[in-house]
Amino acid sequence: MGKETSIEWTHHTFNPWWGCVRVSAACDHCYAETWAKRLGEDVWGAKSERRFFGDAHWKEPLKWDREARAQNVRRRVFCASMADVFENRKDLIPHRLRLLELIDATPHLDWLLLTKRIHLVRKQLPKGYQLPSNVWLGATVENQAAAGKRLKYLMEFTTPSVRFLSCEPLLGPLDLREWLQIGATGTRVDWVIAGGESGPGSRPMEPQWPEDLRKQCNSAGVAFHFKQWGHWAPIEQAANALTARTAIHIVRRDGSEVKLAAVGKGKAGRSLGGRHWDQFPSPGRPV
Repeated sequence: MGKETSIEWTHHTFNPWWGCVRVSAACDHCYAETWAKRLGEDVWGAKSERRFFGDAHWKEPLKWDREARAQNVRRRVFCASMADVFENRKDLIPHRLRLLELIDATPHLDWLLLTKRIHLVRKQLPKGYQLPSNVWLGATVENQAAAGKRLKYLMEFTTPSVRFLSCEPLLGPLDLREWLQIGATGTRVDWVIAGGESGPGSRPMEPQWPEDLRKQCNSAGVAFHFKQWGHWAPIEQAANALTARTAIHIVRRDGSEVKLAAVGKGKAGRSLGGRHWDQFPSPGRPV
């Protein structure tokens, strides 16, 4: 995990540790858990130990920061792809504090802290601590139920320069309009990432779901990023990849049929409505 990453919306990934425990429907087919087990790492579940790293690993972001400063650019760091920074475990406390010190020491990096435990963030931060301007705070929102549970906590944070959502895997239709407008706290969602599920057991994402999110974001002037279709794609988009054995999933909507084909992430692509959506937020300014 480091400078080279296949995640479309970040420049770097950094993991203060490996390991987590499932907390919602979005975790059912967790890619990080699958990857860890493939490497022989027993780091998933409440009773498993987490994997920690040495000083050389922790020095990497300092190098990225120097490079960004020399090039007069900002770089995004996704933290953490193989864990959840705000998991509630005592053995994580010193490593989380070290991460906060590292964030403070790398002002040319924007740190994307994405969590399914947004309700625990304040509890896990030191008393009186305010997230610095180079933190982008995000919550995973896979369906409407998750939005109702998590977004009220995200909207409480006024200090991050960006509040964002990862709607991946997108498991149902989402109406985010309430949170795309500036509310009573003076905050709103600044960026929405959407994508379908990939890997073994992937659940199909109906094409209307990401399209509805795109329309909501465009209407509100909120940055929208479509990451991927995942394992399933609209059959017309995946036509060149179809074989006699390709599994087909049929969605019936408004009296019509929408067919999805299981062609895999690479062949499914990430085009939505005939184009790529690669919008990014500009902290403090509308899209």
